[in-house]
Amino acid sequence: MIWRTVFGVTRHCSRPQCSAEAAVTLTYSYGTAQAWLDVLSAQREPHLYDLCDRHAERLSVPAGWELVDRRRPVMHWRMAG
Repeated sequence: MIWRTVFGVTRHCSRPQCSAEAAVTLTYSYGTAQAWLDVLSAQREPHLYDLCDRHAERLSVPAGWELVDRRRPVMHWRMAG
């Protein structure tokens, strides 16, 4: 489930000059040099960034950092038996 609104208010992309609807939440950690893209969080948080699909797809991280896209769950299949 993707949460596009909170209390009936549409959330917009955090990028300046972008009025597109938010679809992704960006978080990061300087200590581990990692950034994560997740489905839009249920609530707006001051230390998280909401991005539209366009800005999420074009996102780049600093040299030496790892960008982990966690929006698409990894499917693990197991044979019954």
